Amino acid sequence: MRMARLVPGPFAAGLAVALAAGWFLFPRLLYDRIEQPLRFSHKVHAGEQVGMACEDCHALGANGRFAGLPATARCAECHAGMLGSTPDEKILVEQYVATGREIPWLSYARLPDNAHFPHGVHVRLAGLECARCHGDHGRSDALRPYERNRLSGYGRDIWGHSLLRVGMRPGEGKKMTDCAACHREHGVTESCLDCHK
Repeated sequence: MRMARLVPGPFAAGLAVALAAGWFLFPRLLYDRIEQPLRFSHKVHAGEQVGMACEDCHALGANGRFAGLPATARCAECHAGMLGSTPDEKILVEQYVATGREIPWLSYARLPDNAHFPHGVHVRLAGLECARCHGDHGRSDALRPYERNRLSGYGRDIWGHSLLRVGMRPGEGKKMTDCAACHREHGVTESCLDCHK
């Protein structure tokens, strides 16, 4: 019995088109890109110009639990009036600080509902830097668009920006395997109930 030979032709061309569409087009269709409500520079706030620490805005409660994204009241401590002349500064002061409305920031790091991340244990007890999980986000000069998965509703930062997840650096993904790899690296054992409800 003679084996059929694969001959480049319509099948190979169709396969190449299907693979390219799946590799390049699917991720673009899977994620919505949504701009954050204001331009914000971590570089200005956390750099030498102002010198704030992550905890100045992204606070942990007394019990070590993360208090969430900064409240407008926190911004108002410095921005009760205009500090600059940008359109975003004007929006911040007039639409949020003056009215007491919360800024509808989109959280890049929102975890699935069945998981929780105890920040206090990792930041206070283990002494991990914020960048270990969040990457160099704290050095950015502008907020990148939030990419929401149209199927799950979670941000792309959970999966990471590489489909193959090869060569990812710390802070480029927040999947369970990323957490487990960090735990192995630091010799920490865990149980399911440590992170899952």
